[in-house]
Amino acid sequence: MMLAVLYGFILTLFAYLIAKPLNKRLPQVPVIVIGMFFIIGLLFVFGIPYESYMTQVNPLFNHLLGYVTVALAIPLAAMRYDDLPLKAIVGILVFASISAVALPMGLAYLLHMSDASIMAFATRAVTTPIAINIATLLHAPLTLVILIVILSGVIGAAFSPFILRHINDERASGLALGLAAHAIGTAQAWQRGSVAGRYAAFGMAINAVFTAIWLPTFILYLQKM
Repeated sequence: MMLAVLYGFILTLFAYLIAKPLNKRLPQVPVIVIGMFFIIGLLFVFGIPYESYMTQVNPLFNHLLGYVTVALAIPLAAMRYDDLPLKAIVGILVFASISAVALPMGLAYLLHMSDASIMAFATRAVTTPIAINIATLLHAPLTLVILIVILSGVIGAAFSPFILRHINDERASGLALGLAAHAIGTAQAWQRGSVAGRYAAFGMAINAVFTAIWLPTFILYLQKM
């Protein structure tokens, strides 16, 4: 079992090491997107079923993802908060969190999806470890939750060079990436610069905490009514 996990880890690491230099030539495409295509190709070449690969590496990367999320506190400690526009940040946070929950849930409702699937779309706003905890409280399917969160991060990061091409303020672009595309967006923000990376980590962190508090409380209150 450990050998299979090691093989899966090495395959993933190899895909990342190939994707990293290619990303420098194609900076508009996130590293994770390039890496995903390489992993798909490697699985095809070696004849490894995706289900087998996922079973092997998923527990390991889910465990590491928690450490990475906590490690984002390091760049947050390097930020200067004395000149932070508090009122504007609070307004942006509230709008971003509520809209990122309401819009996907509304779309899922209009498409006549099941209640469990609608609850899964409610977690789109936050990064994967927080989304999994919220999904557990709301009894949403974890597989669908992870898929929604990762896809939203990949899409947000992939389109960010086009959407933010006229935004020259690294604080604004970083905050937008952290709020809209969470962990993957934060990784993309670091490629724009250290200031953008810090603000992305800040946006992702405060959005995760805020959403983790109000969303389950609000949904569970509605379910009891």
